Amino acid sequence: MDTPGIQKLREAIREIPDFPKPGILFKDITPILADGALFTLAIDQFVEATRPLAADKIVGIDARGFLFGAAVAYKLGLGFVPVRKKGKLPYQCKSAAYALEYGEAVVEMHTDALREGEKVVLIDDLLATGGTAAAASRLIHQMGGVLLEIQFLLELSFLEGAQRLSPTPVRSFLKY
Repeated sequence: MDTPGIQKLREAIREIPDFPKPGILFKDITPILADGALFTLAIDQFVEATRPLAADKIVGIDARGFLFGAAVAYKLGLGFVPVRKKGKLPYQCKSAAYALEYGEAVVEMHTDALREGEKVVLIDDLLATGGTAAAASRLIHQMGGVLLEIQFLLELSFLEGAQRLSPTPVRSFLKY
């Protein structure tokens, strides 16, 4: 059962049929971002879950993971590390590829973003198949980071992305 705060977030999510293609029911979180009280409520969910983990850094996935991850890092006084699409970071990078429905995509992280043994929480807005988060997880491990947990505002459970991220603990505040 949802808490009253989680229920408010759930009610704010707009469903857009057939976006970005026919057969998809898109979960639009922009109403949460546009409302200061709801955005604060969403950030507070991440902060409350992250604080007891004693992380050293927050890693956020391009692009909406930046919105939540950077705010969580700020609230907890931690550093923030972006994982971006290939070619978007200006310094030396490590890369990790992941499969798309048709083809492949690549994400990158600066080579000096994490130190050996740093404890990390990975944050993104949505868990679908888990491909992007799995690639980001590989980057964190390649850099010597210790991935404590992967957190999402919402999860499309029927796509079974959380299983793809095992054995890393996954926390999703809203499940569909």
